[in-house]
Amino acid sequence: MGGRGRPRILPSLCLWTGVLVCCLRGQGLTQRAVWRLLSVHGLWHYPRFLLSDQAITKRLVQEATTDGPSPLERLFVAVRDHLRTRLAPAADLTLAPFASEVFAIDESTLDPLARRLPTLKAPGAERLPGKLTAVFDLRRQLWHQVQLTDKPQQNEKVAAWPLLALLPRNCLLVVDLGYWSYAWFDAVIAGGDHVLSRLRSKSSYRIVHRFYQNGDTLDALIFLGAHRSDRGRHLVRLVQFRTPKGLYRYITSQTDPQLLPLSEVARVYQHRWDLELAFDLIKRHLGLHLFWSSSLTLVQAQVWAVLIISMILQALRLEVAHQAGVTVDEVSLPLLIAALPRFLADGVNPLERLVIDGRRAGIIRPTRRTPNAAPIVPLAEYLDPPPDLLRERVPRHAHRRCAPRSRSTPIVTQHN
Repeated sequence: MGGRGRPRILPSLCLWTGVLVCCLRGQGLTQRAVWRLLSVHGLWHYPRFLLSDQAITKRLVQEATTDGPSPLERLFVAVRDHLRTRLAPAADLTLAPFASEVFAIDESTLDPLARRLPTLKAPGAERLPGKLTAVFDLRRQLWHQVQLTDKPQQNEKVAAWPLLALLPRNCLLVVDLGYWSYAWFDAVIAGGDHVLSRLRSKSSYRIVHRFYQNGDTLDALIFLGAHRSDRGRHLVRLVQFRTPKGLYRYITSQTDPQLLPLSEVARVYQHRWDLELAFDLIKRHLGLHLFWSSSLTLVQAQVWAVLIISMILQALRLEVAHQAGVTVDEVSLPLLIAALPRFLADGVNPLERLVIDGRRAGIIRPTRRTPNAAPIVPLAEYLDPPPDLLRERVPRHAHRRCAPRSRSTPIVTQHN
């Protein structure tokens, strides 16, 4: 038997689809916008639901605050898993083929809320709703995992610690200098994963073996930290070369140059920018820079809705590139987004039309990304390390504010 009161006439499918449609149309996500779509205009072939806007608000809060992931979070996981399978033929498996997966990790602070509520109008009120910690699949151009935390000023490395238990083994993590930490690098390596980062300026290290050196071009094995006060446990690899733009230096835990050549180190790290472009997509092109509601429930709903929409757009871009025989950088995402509504309104298959007419329309065009300028060094010129080379030492990690003991619990976490 059903519970007391009037039976529900609004299915959850229509409620959360309405949230997605409001975000997709860029008309602002508020309770009244969802109510207006479902009750006044109607959602596709579904009848109009004769409900008050207060009823819509109550349902949004009830279903979004239940124990466990919200409906849009579950949809995010389902869409991601489906797209991973669909995009398997288009995945760039030439990117660090030794690794099971190649992920970029970074954070993006959400933009301030509008001062519409009395609590937000008070002097000193916190207007930043939080920040996103994202793990981005560089081979498939998809969000792999996203956490929404309520501490926008929190150091990046705090949220990075719990991520390690959620990632597949033998993956390669491409990170920027915000994640520079000997302790975190050692934890990644000890867990069976790999890391790739730029070398932080003024960081000390001790070279224990040179694979190759010619002028500023260097490929060597090093221990991070030349002083007893702060030093890493594991042997890592330093790659260095100079271009007209300056000196580039990277460190990676993949110590075998045959599995990750010097030129490939630079190419893989260059793809870390794909995550920055993904953040630009959700903020600039899909409107996540503007929150139409001060309700935390709707803010989180808008975040997950935009992430779902962005994944579908990124997947379409990768499929267009795969079928057109070009790299994903050669498919303009802004122009694709601009052309997509017209294709859908005309009732044509956007994938087929973009592949056929993409070049003529300028949507497929030469990439503007700076080409990889790293030198290609033949492995025959490399000097093998001695068989008895020490690969671990006693570490000493300086105490930092971002140590594992200070990690905070995220509001929302998406697991594998």
